[in-house]
Amino acid sequence: MATTDQLRDYTCQELVELVTSYLENALSPHERASFEAHLAGCTGCRNYVGQMRATVRALARTPDQPVAPEVRDSLLNVFRKWKNEHDHS
Repeated sequence: MATTDQLRDYTCQELVELVTSYLENALSPHERASFEAHLAGCTGCRNYVGQMRATVRALARTPDQPVAPEVRDSLLNVFRKWKNEHDHS
């Protein structure tokens, strides 16, 4: 394991960008140690990771049901409209 001297000092934004890799155990040992060092000193990021874990657990219990094509298309159209409105603001 990396010593404290060798750990990378992640910012909260970097931690947010790496949370999926962290939860999937896809970080290198050094990245994981740096990530966990940040968590040890940052209540906000600890709360965020906890919320992400809870979300993953909740979604894992959700039954896998197909979405009707017309519902999928309607949702995609709403999202595209929303995205276009926000891209041009």
